[in-house]
Amino acid sequence: MSSVHPLQPYGWDADRQAEFVPFAEQGLLPGRVVRVDRGLCDVVTAGGTVRADTEFVVPRDPMKVVCTGDWVAVDPAGGDPRYVRTLLSRRTAFVRSTSSKRSEGQILAANVDHAIVAVPLNGDLDLGRIERFLALAWESGAQPVVVLTKADLVPDAVTLSYLVQDLETTAPGVPVLSVSAATGAGTDVLAAVAAGGTSVLLGQSGAGKSTLANALLGEDVMDVQSTRDVDGKGRHTTTTRNLLVLPGGGVLIDTPGLRGVGLWDAQTGVGQVFAEIEELAGQCRFHDCAHIAEPGCAVLAAVESGELPERRLDSYRKLMRENQWIVAKTDARLRAEIRRDWKRKGAEGKAAMEAKRGRWA
Repeated sequence: MSSVHPLQPYGWDADRQAEFVPFAEQGLLPGRVVRVDRGLCDVVTAGGTVRADTEFVVPRDPMKVVCTGDWVAVDPAGGDPRYVRTLLSRRTAFVRSTSSKRSEGQILAANVDHAIVAVPLNGDLDLGRIERFLALAWESGAQPVVVLTKADLVPDAVTLSYLVQDLETTAPGVPVLSVSAATGAGTDVLAAVAAGGTSVLLGQSGAGKSTLANALLGEDVMDVQSTRDVDGKGRHTTTTRNLLVLPGGGVLIDTPGLRGVGLWDAQTGVGQVFAEIEELAGQCRFHDCAHIAEPGCAVLAAVESGELPERRLDSYRKLMRENQWIVAKTDARLRAEIRRDWKRKGAEGKAAMEAKRGRWA
């Protein structure tokens, strides 16, 4: 009769067990990082949670720093301080670009199965921002889930259903759930989704993430503050990323509110968010069609017919340009190629528009 590994509730499985064999032979212990703070981290092990120093795993590459959700090999009991000696391989990683002018990515959570994007219903829906979150979520390797929070503030069920439909159009292939932490409506469905592995909770300040986390946990673990009356925006109550075990199974990583959601090498993710545009692009006359003014452009034809909202195309162009520029910041040759391509397409578009005006004259 096999016993359950103490770390199984945190996501430990047979593959991790096999990967850890060489580290176990060195006398190290497996653990999962539940919090990182200024060079130190809390690591849950079979013997409990320990405080460990990350001095030996501080790489030059910011993409390889220890992050909440990482599986690590840590010193056994007896040492003071205890050190994280190595990181196990990451299956997924949610990454955004830093707000600085440096060309760096920032890992928000590692080894995540579901990226839950919290969108509050106490204001207008920022569809462009949601598309950004979804692009990064798809790129991470996790399954995105959109959760409309504060559903109790919507006056009636019909209006709520329309809002859900709007988001389903914006997020093809993504489950869209409406939840009210105040009344408990929808939290059982979200708990069932979160039970299937590790989920990271993402969104701007005031989206109700900490309140939602408490609802899923069944107790007030995360601090909560009200939104500002003057503009409805939230205050930063969560300041670190925390990994928490859910009573119904699975673990949840709660994150601070994100003001900036910069893309980081997320071309595949952008393509998945705008799957209908990518499909239409395959029908364009030219394989490198920029969908600006080219003849035989299936994307522009869909916009003119009303099949594709113009807002979607504008958002797609914006995110693709931004992603190209982020990638090019670390590649001078690619940067020069992009500049030449933009100039060429701009000239072609201008010529096409002048030709149209000439025909109308």
